[in-house]
This record gives sequence, C-alpha cells and structure tokens, in this order.
Amino acid sequence: MNMYLLVSIKFLLGILVMILQINILGKYEFSVNTPLNQIQNYVLGGIIGGVIYNNSISILTFLIILLIWSLVVIIVKLLINNKIIKAIVVGNPVILIKNGKVNVENCAQVGLSADQLMLHLRMEGVNSTKDVKSAIMEPNGKLTILDKNSETPKFPLISNGRINYDVLELINHEEEWLFKKLNKQGIRSPKEIFLAEYQNKELYLVPYSEE
Repeated sequence: MNMYLLVSIKFLLGILVMILQINILGKYEFSVNTPLNQIQNYVLGGIIGGVIYNNSISILTFLIILLIWSLVVIIVKLLINNKIIKAIVVGNPVILIKNGKVNVENCAQVGLSADQLMLHLRMEGVNSTKDVKSAIMEPNGKLTILDKNSETPKFPLISNGRINYDVLELINHEEEWLFKKLNKQGIRSPKEIFLAEYQNKELYLVPYSEE
C-alpha cells in the first residue's frame, strides 16, 4: 500500500476514535484540565505519533491498539465515581486558606508559592489573607476564593450524591442539620441528590429524579 495512503488512513482512524471517545464520555470530559485528561492526551498522542508513520504496523493492528486504549479510558472514567479512585486519578479540592489562616503545607503540596497565592487573591480583589474565609484549589488547578463578607459558598453542598463536608463547615452547620433539611423536602439520603446549593441561607436541591 502507498505510504501516504497508509498514513492518511491511520490518521483518519485516530480522529474517528477520538470522536468516539468524546461521544461516549461527553464533551465536558475533554474541556476540563485534569491529570487524567492530560495523561490521556499524552498517551493517545504518543500512540498516533509513534505508529502513524511506521509502515511495519498494519492498519488492523493500529486500530486494535486505539480500541484497547479507548476501552481503558472508558473503564477508568466509569470507575471514577468511586471516591477512592477519584482521589487517586483526579484528586480532591485542597483548602489553602481557612478563616484567614494559610495552610502552608497544603500550599506546598499543590506547588503554590506565597507570591502566587497573593497574586490570586489580588486578582479576586482581596488584599489580605485575613479577609479570606476560604481559598480552595480545585482538581483542575483553579483557585476558588470566598471572602469573609460573602455568605454564599462557591462550591455545592452536595454533588453527585456526596456531601461536601468542607462546605458544610464553611456555612457553620453540621451533618444533622443537612439531613433535617433533606427530610423536610422528602429526601431520605444525599445519594438521591444530583446537586445541592446553599444560597442566601436557603438549601436548593436538584434530585436525580423528579417524582
């Protein structure tokens, strides 16, 4: 087979497999910057770049390699709802500042220097760490800052059926209060909730199913 034709077919197959992954996993998965997505892009780029110009590797072999990698990615994405696996693969939000006190150990853990931390604060219009109620580094590397004058947290109280205990602590409530609020709206377990937001001292729920 002509070399250019072989390269073109392999290139086309690579694009088709990427489109397949996007359709199965959803467009959002490819729009966020997480460690898993970076690894996925590096490996897929290595597979396509290392194989596409190698004439000794047939189209069928190339297709099988792409499908195996796609299967691995899909399995990991499906398992990522597990709390332990998610913590390993994606990571958890890290609290850098709480009630005006900087957690130096956590800042070092995420690779954030004092100058970088203050730069993020100034970009949010905050001049001192003492004015910060909470500063949380999200898994995608974005820093979410809540100043002491704000009553509304920028994170959901419940997401995908899991309680965010850091947010619960930020709004000065306990788990017992949350369960009472849920029961009052006919919800028996947080696992029934897709999203719960705390806005203006009110709890707004989005259940998985509306009855």
